[in-house]
Amino acid sequence: MTDTLIFAIPKGRILKEALPLLARAGIEPDADFHDPASRALQFGTNVPGLSLIRVRAFDAATFVAHGAADFGIVGSDVIDEFGYEALYAPVDLKIGGCRLSVAEPKALAEDDDPRSWSHVRVATKYPNITSRHFAARGVQAECVKLNGAMELAPRLGLTNRIVDLVSSGQTLKENGLVEVEVIADVSSRLIVSRPSFKRKAEVMTDWLARFREAVDA
Repeated sequence: MTDTLIFAIPKGRILKEALPLLARAGIEPDADFHDPASRALQFGTNVPGLSLIRVRAFDAATFVAHGAADFGIVGSDVIDEFGYEALYAPVDLKIGGCRLSVAEPKALAEDDDPRSWSHVRVATKYPNITSRHFAARGVQAECVKLNGAMELAPRLGLTNRIVDLVSSGQTLKENGLVEVEVIADVSSRLIVSRPSFKRKAEVMTDWLARFREAVDA
């Protein structure tokens, strides 16, 4: 494989599960990738011509969507939020499983019925998904964009509710919140840049096959 390829790897919760999958597909990052003191963002691999960039999940989607990276891994939540036609997500990697949910303070939930909502004020980093979800139910959603620490919004009076990723639910519990509605189940996907796929169809088709085999393994 002589084509130069760039693979976007997300920081955070997905990375730990993604590395064994990459190994099964035949990709091993160089030593600097695992060095906690390294400030590098691009890394070599054992595959000639293939390098990794380690960025935030939303940035991984942006790099791939615009063809700056050839392929990568992001959660289906990121794909749904971006709605980029340039993103092709052909493989469900079956890692990073969680759900995107609406949550509110436990005390509020005791007497609350989501079916009665007509207007909600929600803190989230998913304003597009959130707005579409509530609009489909005829509910007007006022979204306050936050990039983290969502659980603080109800406590500090910014909003009564949040929309965020939930795995075990422990973070919600520790902050006095409970799930009241699940918007979508989430898993990580292999995403491919459509422009790159057109230019490098043969080599990228081979990598798609490798990842499918890695998932099945």
